[in-house]
Amino acid sequence: MLEDNMKKISIQDMPKHVGETVKIGAWLANKRSSGKIAFLQLRDGSGFVQGVVVKANVSEETFAAAKSISQESSLYVIGEVTEDTRSSFGYELQIQEIQVVSEAHDYPITPKEHGVEFLMDHRHIWLRSKKQHAIMVVRNEIIRATYEFFNGEGFKKVDPPILTGSAPEGTSELFHTKYFDQDAFLSQSGQLYLEAAAMALGKVFSFGPTFRAEKSKTRRHLIEFWMIEGEMAFYEHDESLEVQEQYVAYIVQSVLKNCKLELELLGRDTTKLENIQAPFPRISYDEAIELLHEKGFDDIQWGEDFGAPHETAIAEHYDKPVFITCYPVGIKPFYMQPHPERNDVVLCADLIAPEGYGEIIGGSERIYDYELMKQRIAEHGLDEEAYAWYLDLSKYGAVPHSGFGLGLERTVAWITGVEHVRETIPFPRLLNRIYP
Repeated sequence: MLEDNMKKISIQDMPKHVGETVKIGAWLANKRSSGKIAFLQLRDGSGFVQGVVVKANVSEETFAAAKSISQESSLYVIGEVTEDTRSSFGYELQIQEIQVVSEAHDYPITPKEHGVEFLMDHRHIWLRSKKQHAIMVVRNEIIRATYEFFNGEGFKKVDPPILTGSAPEGTSELFHTKYFDQDAFLSQSGQLYLEAAAMALGKVFSFGPTFRAEKSKTRRHLIEFWMIEGEMAFYEHDESLEVQEQYVAYIVQSVLKNCKLELELLGRDTTKLENIQAPFPRISYDEAIELLHEKGFDDIQWGEDFGAPHETAIAEHYDKPVFITCYPVGIKPFYMQPHPERNDVVLCADLIAPEGYGEIIGGSERIYDYELMKQRIAEHGLDEEAYAWYLDLSKYGAVPHSGFGLGLERTVAWITGVEHVRETIPFPRLLNRIYP
């Protein structure tokens, strides 16, 4: 029987316990055996390790358990931690005892190929696989590094509401709901509230879920996704770009440093990521249109927004993320500050990730002139009453201010190299999927 007083550790802690006998609670991810030896692939959420059961060194009951135990059964194992130079992890467990906690029968996801829809129907257990686990670990590291970066730069975390009575970018792509007897919407951005918070706290950031009712089926779109937004008082457009590139470089370098095993398992070419250091190149919208025309794209004219092929073609020109700046006023939201020398473009930028992953950040300097803001709200057909509080920001002590929003899932997709954003969030919400 397993000793109750035995030191219980997790797989990730094994390097600190070489030569010690330890107890680990784990699930059986896979196994293979050859006559007198069984190899158990164990996982416990913190990592994966091989457990070795040698018939000659254990009781008959233990070896029989090692041979008969089924995939995804849960168990406690006792064994000695040893170094293993053949594995990327660098350690393995010489198992002495096994206690089965719960046997799993007919686990649906077997080591064979399964279709995407089948895997998505079983997302609750697909998360257990090595690849999905690695993606979630990278996602977590990006979130951890985000808090570290913003706190280090003197930002305060602010939580904007998820239920709103107005929308930063118009209501066409919002989920409508009832707030008792009033109309309300699920938030597509916390930006307007962050601007208010920046006038109180200087530099602020948020991290929360956002919702877009777009009937989109591309590999870059989710219905519900998470966004990291920053807003800074007394920051002009160029200063905001510097914060954005420092932030993106910071999270990429953090993942490289802290997720080596995961990136290796995902087969990610890390040389491409090592190059992600600020500053990033900048190209104006005008220059981007010219570049596309030179590359033979005749399906886009000045004044139109870029599609995925256009963004990819522009990004291919560079080996780093690239800022496309100063878009036409007609394709951007109402709150963006006009260019000081031109009335046809605004002070904004989209950050396009390399390798075809598209826009990961959208940002701009914000209008702070009261009359111009009123005019823009009217031009966009928005209800001035609903935005009365927002107008107050440009009425009482208005200052130049800028901000941006980074889509977490697209960023995870780019850094991990996975093809589709559905694998970058634990439970994706897609056009045809709200289960599980």
